[in-house]
Amino acid sequence: MFKALASLLLASSLFCALPATVAAAEEERHPEEPMSFLQRYTNAAQDVILHGLKLVGVRYRLGGNDEDSGLDCSGFVRLTFKDSIGTLLPRTAGEMSKVGQRIDSSQLKPGDLVFFNTMRRAFSHVGIYLGDNHFMHAPRAGAEVRVESMESSYWVKRYNGARRILVSEED
Repeated sequence: MFKALASLLLASSLFCALPATVAAAEEERHPEEPMSFLQRYTNAAQDVILHGLKLVGVRYRLGGNDEDSGLDCSGFVRLTFKDSIGTLLPRTAGEMSKVGQRIDSSQLKPGDLVFFNTMRRAFSHVGIYLGDNHFMHAPRAGAEVRVESMESSYWVKRYNGARRILVSEED
């Protein structure tokens, strides 16, 4: 329980800057103007991240698709996107690595999917990027959904790339 609380506190501190960005964008927009791509993207990213943070502490279960029985990495990402913004993603991390737009690590934004090689094959693990080199994911059997740094040597060695799923309403 302590680890889940610590992950949640870390994620909350990382997330604090995102609402300020949205608020600043809203102040610049007149009510009759349509939202820009950035505003829509930021709002969707917030929804994804907030929903994902609600799942911190849910136990890992291989093949898991719901928070009551447990989630694996792709089940966590899939459930988060479906329940927060209605986006249906493929079931496995490998399949998810083929959708959306490929993103360079220098261009990562909150809500992007990050992929890792954890099973001696590319794109065998997936998480959701939070910002400040942190991501949330369902790591492995015996663990729970949590927030971790991508700068740890374990994740740095296994990083495979990122995809951006969140798109404008006009696309």
